[in-house]
Formats: sequence, structure tokens, C-alpha cells
Amino acid sequence: MRYEVDFLVVGSGIAGLSFALKVAPYGKVCILTKGAADEGSTRYAQGGIAAVMYDSDSFDKHIHDTLVAGDGICDREVVEMTIREAPDRIRELVQYGVNFDRDSSGGHFDLHREGGHSEFRILHHKDNTGEEIERGLLEAARSHPNIEIKERQFAIDIITQHHLGQRVTKHTPGIECYGVYALDCDTNRIDTYLAKVTLLATGGMGNVYSTTTTPVISTGDGVAMVHRARGVLSDLEFMQFHPTSLYNPAEKPAFLITEAMRGAGAVLKDRDGREFMQKYDKRLSLAPRDIVARAIDNEMKLSGKDYLYLDARGIGKKHLIEGFPTIYAKCLSIGIDITRDMIPIRPAAHYQCGGIKVDRNGESSIKYLYAAGECSCTGLHGGNRLASNSLLEAVVYAHNAAMDAIESVKGVPFKNEVPDWNAEGMVLNEEMVLITQTKRELQEIMWNYVGIVRSDLRLQRAFDRLNLIFRETEDLYNRSVLTEPLSELRNLIACAYLIIKMARARRENVGLHYSLDLIEKKV
Repeated sequence: MRYEVDFLVVGSGIAGLSFALKVAPYGKVCILTKGAADEGSTRYAQGGIAAVMYDSDSFDKHIHDTLVAGDGICDREVVEMTIREAPDRIRELVQYGVNFDRDSSGGHFDLHREGGHSEFRILHHKDNTGEEIERGLLEAARSHPNIEIKERQFAIDIITQHHLGQRVTKHTPGIECYGVYALDCDTNRIDTYLAKVTLLATGGMGNVYSTTTTPVISTGDGVAMVHRARGVLSDLEFMQFHPTSLYNPAEKPAFLITEAMRGAGAVLKDRDGREFMQKYDKRLSLAPRDIVARAIDNEMKLSGKDYLYLDARGIGKKHLIEGFPTIYAKCLSIGIDITRDMIPIRPAAHYQCGGIKVDRNGESSIKYLYAAGECSCTGLHGGNRLASNSLLEAVVYAHNAAMDAIESVKGVPFKNEVPDWNAEGMVLNEEMVLITQTKRELQEIMWNYVGIVRSDLRLQRAFDRLNLIFRETEDLYNRSVLTEPLSELRNLIACAYLIIKMARARRENVGLHYSLDLIEKKV
């Protein structure tokens, strides 16, 4: 099947939905999402969205906190722009029907504080902020007559001049996007979507690691597609590991214990119930995530244990149950009463700070192709994302991309000469074990060798093993009918390669990239 739309959006989280709602008055919008429309990383965000809303805080303080967390390699102009735009974007979310918690008077927002923040500035809805944002935006999008949401449609590749027979390399000037090829997961048919403007809002790549808080659909699809299309990518060595996921080995993804709990007074402790963060940072349990994650990783290695503890008992029973109802119920379901018991925790892959390189308008190096949210690299996060800046970045860049795309779409024709996907001669591969086993092997390689702490030897070993996996998988791909599991595996391999490549090129310990061989070179 062939479809033509003015604005094509791949992904239905905060970035994709915000963009769609703003461009919808100017043309036909189609949102493709490979799972259910609400099944993405946005829904899983617990903590909230950071913004300066009152005089007790200031833009300068938020800017400073972001730059410090980013370890000196943020784009300062991007940081200032994003943070100064934040209040306007928050007010728009409220207009779309998103409910943030307010204080007892009902007038002011009830603000949390998280690690790395010098003030209370995190807007939230209980401990399920992302779910509330997703609900509000999705309801607004579904009620808009110009927006069509198509579920279980897996974007396979960006359509460029390459598909018209032109040789495209990373040095080719003027690469253009004409839409995407997408797999209908219910029929296994690959459709052609032609678009004047395309936005990638495909989320992260957390499932490149064996332990992650991200949903199973977070397989780096947008980054991998841009990599194959020869677009510019940046900073993928900076994978953020959330310090506190619930230790429950049988469960995937790992359940997140929000940083807001530490902001409310919860304290990290070792297996003997002793605090340990004083050995690593004067900010103790509220140090930035990279420092806390490395501290926990080191304490686990020293003790030989698989998990440590987060002690939230000092917060008080009423505050725990009312302020963190999702966490309270989740822990209770596996026999942990957080009002009486400490919570077993361990780090988990959580957020990619790099991705598709975009300008201030969210446009990538490929013309007519925008990216927003976790799949993009704006320069805001630098070497380490400040807590709750991710939802903020997504909504700010969705806005900027929409404003630019509304102008870009004018006078752009559809590229009707684009051919349909050719699957002639391919056979259906029935050996799913090949894909599932390779995926499991890839995730273990990345966790063991390219995780929180790295070394030259570990990176080389990961690269060598990945090379073998890549060759085997490409051989399978070249003779098989395309399926969702096979496509996801290829994307994960591409993302793993990019993480390793950029980690090996980074010759200083900065932000989330920490190598044992570079300790003395820390700037």
C-alpha cells in the first residue's frame, strides 16, 4: 500500500504527539507507532518535568544545574533556550488537559526536587507523571480531525535518494527524506509512506542492555534508520544508567524507583544498612546520576552482591503512600512494604543522552527529517542528563520542529517516483531461536563490557564479538522475509556498534563515559 501525508510522525510519546497537535491545523498528519499508541517511554516516566515556575527559583539556577550535570560539554545556547521556553511549554501541556499536582491551596504546583537540582522545580503527577502526560496528549490527538494514529506499524527505513538509485554516503550533500517504509505488524506487509515532512520521535535504545528500565519497544529504531541513511549522529557513548531500579530479576523491563523519592528524603545504604554516598560525593544520595550509579556499581563489586538498598522509611508512611502510590503498590506486590522495609535496588540502562544530531529547530542533517525526544541529540544534556530535563527537552523541541516544519512543508511535492519495497526471493525464517539468542548475547556483551565502567580491553572485546553477530545477522536479513524481531535485532546491533565506536573515540572521562584506562586524564 502507498500513502501520502503532509506530516509523518514516527512515535507517539510526548515529542511525537506534541508535534502532531501543533502541525495538524496545517495539513494531514499520520502517526505511526509500532506498538499500542500509549506504549512508549513517556508513559513510564515517574519523576516529572523540570521547569522554573516561581520566583523562588530562577532560570540561571536551572541553567547552572544543567551545565554542571552535563560535565562541561552542553551547548550553552541550547540550554538557555530550552530552560527559558519551559514555562510556556508547561502551560500548553495544561491546556491540552495534563494535570500536574498542586499544593494544598490548589493554586501553586507542588514541586519535587531531584538529584543535581538546587531547587524544588519538578512538576509531577503523583509518581506517574509520564502516564498522565501521555493520557492528556493522546486524548487531544485522537480527537483532532487531521490526525490519524496507526498502531502496530514499524518504520523500517527512511526513504532517501538511495531508494531512487543514487549512491548516498555520509559525504553526499543534500540528502533528503521522502518518507519511510513501514512494516504492518499484523499483515507482514511493508507499506510506503510518502511525506513532505517526517519527524522521528522513536525513543531510546535501552534494550541494547540486558537490564533496563525502558519498555521492550525501545530498540533504537530511529537512530539505526538515520545511521543507515547516512545522517549525522552524536554523543551515543553517553548512556545514562538510572541508579535505582527495583531489584527483581524475573521482571523486564526493570521497574524504576524515581529519583524524586531520594529528593523526598530516601537514603542509599549498603547490604548492612550503612550509608555510603559520603565516600563519593558531598551531595550524598542527591548527587547526579552518573556519580550515584558508579558509586552503587563500585559498592556492589566490593561486596560481591547483586543489589543494595534504598531506605525510604524516614519519609513517613502517609507521604510514601500518597506521594508514591505506584511504587508503594508495586513493591507491596512482591512482598516489600516500603513503609517498613528497605527497597532492593541496582542500576539499569535508562536514557541515551546522544542520538540524531539536530539543530535548534529539531531538523537533522537530512533535509525534511526532524527528530525530537530521546532519539535526538540537541546539545542540552551534554555528558549527562539532569533529572527530569528529558520530558522538557522533548516538548520544547517538538514545538520548535513544528514551527519550522509548518514553513518547510509549503511547496514541497511528494516524491511519487519512489518504488515500493522489494521482497522478491526472500523466504520466511522460522528459526526464531536464532534471533532471540543473538539478542540475548548482544545485551550481555553490552552490559558486561560497555556498561557503567569501561576499559579499552572491554570495548575491544565487545567490538570483536559484535562484529561476528553483525555478519551472522546481515546474512539472515539478506535471505529472509522481514519481521519485527529481525528488524529490531538489526537496529540494536547498529546502536551497539555506534555506542562502542563513540566510546572508543572519547579519550577523556567525562559525564557518563567512564573508562578505567582514562582515570588520570579526567579534565
